[in-house]
Amino acid sequence: MTDVVTRPDAGVDEGAGGPTSGDDATVPTDPTYEWAPVEPEPRKRRIGLWIGIGAGAVALGAAAASLVLIAPGTSVAGVHVGFMTQGAAADAISGRLAETTVVLAGDGGEARVSGADLGATVEAQALAETAFAEHPLWNVTAWFPESLDAPVAIDEAVAAEALAAAVPAMYTDPVDAEVAFDADSTAYVVTPGVDGTGVDAGAVRESLATAFAAGETTIEVDAVASPVSPERETYVAEATAARLNTMLDEAGFYVGDERVVPIEASTLASWITLSPGERGTLDIAVDESAVQEVVDTLPEAVNRDPVNNKVLVNMAGTTLAEENEGTVGRELETTDGIAAGFSEQVATANGAYQLPVVETPYETAEVVRLLEVDLSSQMLYLKENDRVVDSWAISSGQSNTPTYTGRYTVHAHLTSQTMRGSERDANGDVLLDANGDPVTYTTPDVKWVMYFNGDQAFHGVYWHSNWGTPMSHGCVGMPEWRAEQIFNWTANGTDVWIHA
Repeated sequence: MTDVVTRPDAGVDEGAGGPTSGDDATVPTDPTYEWAPVEPEPRKRRIGLWIGIGAGAVALGAAAASLVLIAPGTSVAGVHVGFMTQGAAADAISGRLAETTVVLAGDGGEARVSGADLGATVEAQALAETAFAEHPLWNVTAWFPESLDAPVAIDEAVAAEALAAAVPAMYTDPVDAEVAFDADSTAYVVTPGVDGTGVDAGAVRESLATAFAAGETTIEVDAVASPVSPERETYVAEATAARLNTMLDEAGFYVGDERVVPIEASTLASWITLSPGERGTLDIAVDESAVQEVVDTLPEAVNRDPVNNKVLVNMAGTTLAEENEGTVGRELETTDGIAAGFSEQVATANGAYQLPVVETPYETAEVVRLLEVDLSSQMLYLKENDRVVDSWAISSGQSNTPTYTGRYTVHAHLTSQTMRGSERDANGDVLLDANGDPVTYTTPDVKWVMYFNGDQAFHGVYWHSNWGTPMSHGCVGMPEWRAEQIFNWTANGTDVWIHA
């Protein structure tokens, strides 16, 4: 309970103007009281709590860091990457390689080239990722491992330029192999490349890799001259020439397997320009406007009407021959884009261009041919499918050696023959001479002979021109040019009809 206290000046009645003691004192009848002020409670101390929160945060931060940092003692090719993130480790590896220096010692003194000068590279990011994956900070058992190997590569072109600048006295320029079209041989020929001299970039790379792996920032090597290959070596030029010459042999515009418009080797070569490509190769460029001049002539060379197939058969339905092979018709769809497409193909050493065409199929027609001889009119009729296509006068067998009527087929073709036989009397009997021997005849060089009935044949006659009159020993004779006509018009098996 709060105590009640009296004011120190409670004995003076200020309102009466005088003391309260002594003879003049006035005793107040109503004394005044006040409550004493309440003392504040002491503030609670939270020192331990704040100390606990700070220590926890540090612990949490350390735990988080252990999940992204590489373990202590880890190195890649002599570069210490412990307590680093993967990104920082990659930068450290690349930076150390760029700074590593090769000192070239020679008669002319020393020259220095750095990894950066040589265009040296290493798979820094991948190595950093491997280092963390195998040796994370949180895994105490993975601390202080053996150093990881880091294969080093150099940009050969950059290295060659840097080394030539560092020790110019040791360098002579190589000469590239060349490819050119030779008009006399109508083929591409090769001028071989010539080696130059310089510092062996491969040996410099090995020295740089050795120093980098050992964690050294410099290494000294003897500058020894060695052959320097040209950028375009002879074997590359030879391979290019071989591809170009194969293209020259096959160049043209094709429909299927048919090269309807060949391109001469000298013409194609005049459209082509060869220029240096990447890594010593040769790029092929084509003059598209020159190609277009040929493309404009393609419709005339490509377009054609179909030709029907014509098959010879006889009346029995047997196929005798194919007089002409059917040919499909075709028409070029368009010439748009052909020059560009051909040029693109030639740039890849392919000069065989397939043309876009629309084809029209052919039809097959069967033809029955007949050689009809009318003995009464002494006429020969050539018929196709019962329609007369030609006719002329002939000379058949005489009465004593008649041409026999009937239906036959041609069974033999001879371009020339000597004919022999026996003469016969009016009754058809063989004539005999005074000695009783048969009287014979011999006719040499009878042309265009086609046998149809035993020894009776169609053939040319040169010894008379009495056409329309029976004159032969049983054959059907005619002018030689007419005999050649039916010789080529018929096939073995063609029908023959002899009638009166």
